[in-house]
Amino acid sequence: MRYSPAARIHLMITFVLVMCGVAGGACLGWLLGGRVTGVLAAVAAGLGAGIGSFLSRRHVADFLRPAPAPAPTSAPAPAPVALSDGVGGYAEGVADAVLVSVATYQAAAFPLTAFGVSEEERDARRGVAYRVCAHEGLPQSVRVSAAAALEAVDQGADAGHAHAAMKALSLAVYDHRAAR
Repeated sequence: MRYSPAARIHLMITFVLVMCGVAGGACLGWLLGGRVTGVLAAVAAGLGAGIGSFLSRRHVADFLRPAPAPAPTSAPAPAPVALSDGVGGYAEGVADAVLVSVATYQAAAFPLTAFGVSEEERDARRGVAYRVCAHEGLPQSVRVSAAAALEAVDQGADAGHAHAAMKALSLAVYDHRAAR
C-alpha cells in the first residue's frame, strides 16, 4: 500500500508524539508513584497522544496537502489587486487594528476615574491611533468612519457622541468583513 507524502508525514509525527507521551508518562508516573504508576501513566499518555493524533488526521492531511496547480487557460491574466481591496485578509487586519487603536484612545480620552490616564499616555495613544488610521491598506469606508471617530474623541466634550462614532466605526469594520 502506497501512502501520500502527507499521510507519511502525519504517521511519523504520530509515532514521535506517542513515543514522547509514553516516555514522559513513564517518567512522571515513576517519579510520583513507582513502577506500577509509571506503567499506567505511560499507557495513558501514549493512548491519549495516539487518539488525539487519530482524530486530527484529516485536518493535518488537509494542511500538509499541496495546493492544486492552476489549469492552463487561454484567457488573459486577471489584473493585480491592490492590498487595500482586502486580499488575504490584509485589509481586515488593518481595519481591526484601527478599531482597537481608536478604542484605546477613546478609553484614554474618557477615563473611568478622574486621574486614571496621564497626559503623556493619552498623547501616546492618540499618536498610535492616528498612525494606524493613516495606513495605506485601510479600506475607504473604514478610513472615513475612523476619521469621524477620531474627530469625536479629539473634541472630548461629549462622551455620547464619541461612543456613537465608535459604534459607527465598529459597524464599518464589520460590514467590510462581511462584504468579503
